[in-house]
Amino acid sequence: MSAAPPQQRPVLALAIRIAAVAMLATLMALVKLLSQRGVSFIEIMFWRQFITVPLILGFVMMQGQLIRLRTSRVTHHFRRAILGLAGMAMTFGSAILLPLAEAQALQFTAPLFATILSVFLLKEKVGAWRLSALFMGFAGILVITQPGEIAIHPLGLAAGLGSAFAIALLSILIKDLNRSEKPLTIVFYFAAFTTPLLALGLPFVDMAHDTGTWLLILAMGLCGLVGQMLLTLALRLGPVSSVIVMDYTGLGWSALYGVLLFSQYPPAATWIGAPLIVAAGLLIVWREHSLQKAELHAENMLGR
Repeated sequence: MSAAPPQQRPVLALAIRIAAVAMLATLMALVKLLSQRGVSFIEIMFWRQFITVPLILGFVMMQGQLIRLRTSRVTHHFRRAILGLAGMAMTFGSAILLPLAEAQALQFTAPLFATILSVFLLKEKVGAWRLSALFMGFAGILVITQPGEIAIHPLGLAAGLGSAFAIALLSILIKDLNRSEKPLTIVFYFAAFTTPLLALGLPFVDMAHDTGTWLLILAMGLCGLVGQMLLTLALRLGPVSSVIVMDYTGLGWSALYGVLLFSQYPPAATWIGAPLIVAAGLLIVWREHSLQKAELHAENMLGR
């Protein structure tokens, strides 16, 4: 018997997504702090994933519910894990190489990439509204990066845009997995598949740290686990097109952490370009919602 589809609770999904974004913004700040304290990139990635595995295993074993991790979709989980690992590497890379606010703003291009993917993968037609949103969003990118004016790190820019592309793909994959899998299962297999791969690089890095650094590493792992759980749960309870809107609250958190922890004040270009990207994303979400309502209305009319 196939699993029942998850009950949709859109208001709760929005609240959970806001909490997830705050947690993940904290994660990005911790990643940047650890990088500045000399922790290698591969080690940051490893501990972010490794901490998740024993915590989830311990949780389900204490409850005597190890069966909750059983799955028949191993291939799907592995595919999600590899794409998630690439996305996480680019997300962390952009946070390390760029000011947090700029790195966060570039991730807001995810809805733009989702629209482009719908054309090539789903053969959807992009009308005037969504085409206008694409131009607006990429105009925002140009404003933030200011080609020829300010030397924004090119690798950081590429990583930021690449992470947004990965987010667009991952949202589709996670939504599909949520049809049959619990959030705990999805998060567990992401960590379980990627931790051994990342461990291969540990012999080549220095892992001697002081107590403060280890506490930051632990905090990073906990923020990553809780944030990923909340992110996955939000996609289970609400449609992608709705919950992704809450990602824009991350700009406030990133700007705040940038100022408090790194004395990085976002330039005027960020506050001009970011709203353009946000407006483009909101326009795409509004258009998707309008089209879905029109389709549902048409189906109801035909059913009469």
